[in-house]
Amino acid sequence: MWAICKKEFRQFFSNLTGYITIILFLLLNGLFLFVFSSFNILDYGYATLENFFNLSPYILLLLIPAVTMRLFPDEWRAGTMEILFTRPLTTRQIVLGKYIASLLVVLIALLPTLTYLITINAMSADGTSLDLGGIIGSYIGLLFLCAAFTAIGICCSSFTGNPVVAFLLSAFFCFVLYSGFTALSKLAGTGFDYVVEMLGMEFHYRSLSKGVIDSRDVIYFLSITLFTLFITTQRIGRKK
Repeated sequence: MWAICKKEFRQFFSNLTGYITIILFLLLNGLFLFVFSSFNILDYGYATLENFFNLSPYILLLLIPAVTMRLFPDEWRAGTMEILFTRPLTTRQIVLGKYIASLLVVLIALLPTLTYLITINAMSADGTSLDLGGIIGSYIGLLFLCAAFTAIGICCSSFTGNPVVAFLLSAFFCFVLYSGFTALSKLAGTGFDYVVEMLGMEFHYRSLSKGVIDSRDVIYFLSITLFTLFITTQRIGRKK
């Protein structure tokens, strides 16, 4: 499993594609948070990273599918998947190796965003105005969100041999699972809106962003992650 993880991790950074993907993610965040007026955190007048945590899930909808879209399509196209099947590796180890490598890449892309925390804290009036509890909870929510999005991206890539199709499918399903149920809850009748909203990722992400780690939110994200990885394992197992 770790051999697969190392191979995928090195392969992602073996060309400019990996670096460009991360740079574009950070550039988009920077432009929205410090340049564009609709999300500019400097216009708030007080120290907060709320806009960053509101914006990040939607940018991750593009970043994570870009990271995962080639994981299995490239293997099928190059014929290296058959070689992996002949190695002493289980299907679960192959899937987990690719999953961990992709998740590490996404976490590396998130690390530079900690500079936003340092910058806003330094610019605040007394240097202690930030709600650290809420920020820590929001970052934990982002970690769980990244884990779920990455699992969905890998699952979608296992169903097609075309990287572009894999990108579109994973971006679509991530968007539906994140925002779709929130939109549907507004159409549902009274008494059902809360139940429908609870089915979406956004509800549980917002809950974690309050700084309170609720076991129900953790179980929700873990369930989606494990379920999609299980589907991926079954899909690759059938191919094997």
